[in-house]
Amino acid sequence: MSRWFTRRLVMLPTWRSWLVIIGVLALGVLAAARHVHGFLAVERPAEDATILVVEGWLSQGALDRAVALYRDGAYRLVVTTGGPIESWSDSDDFPSYADRASDYLVRSGVPADQIHSVPAPASAQNRTFLSAVMLRYWLDEQELAPAALDILSGGVHARRSHRLFRLALGPRVRVGILAAEADGYDPTAWWRSSAGAKAVMGELISLGWTVCCFRAPEPGSHQEHWGETR
Repeated sequence: MSRWFTRRLVMLPTWRSWLVIIGVLALGVLAAARHVHGFLAVERPAEDATILVVEGWLSQGALDRAVALYRDGAYRLVVTTGGPIESWSDSDDFPSYADRASDYLVRSGVPADQIHSVPAPASAQNRTFLSAVMLRYWLDEQELAPAALDILSGGVHARRSHRLFRLALGPRVRVGILAAEADGYDPTAWWRSSAGAKAVMGELISLGWTVCCFRAPEPGSHQEHWGETR
């Protein structure tokens, strides 16, 4: 051999070893797939929470759970959040998801004086965070200082909502999270349907971006509203 090269003995896996390696990797992927839905659709209510915050874009079935939670007596106040309803039709009677959800909850038996709609303005992005910011402003305006509150979100969106509401509300409020049941697919086998795969994979990517790249602006700053469209 020349002065520029040297000979080395390299051990490579046999085809049997490759089968074992691929099998172990496949089992790992399958185990992760079975648990990722539960990881995203987290249920972690706050102890002694007196306010239930309902994300207004939730389905009718999810809003029915909000009604049931209120009737259980744990909450003395329900607040709905959400921005403008985006639709091709002018037939929708409500300007925001917060208003539509509030109307449904009242018609379902929640007393009108125990529910408040806190709509958010139109936003190009970070809509969940902006809804949480509007909630913080509303709590300040009403001179409410709850020690804890719970957010009712939808399925796999729950973990991201939990993180963003905690960022917006700050350390003064303990934020709990509840996840409504998934619509349109079996959460224990979400990968078997396009609806389940789209929901889980899309939310996993969105959560990754939130953890990696999103930083909450200074409270009350212009940057806190930077996603707002005018």
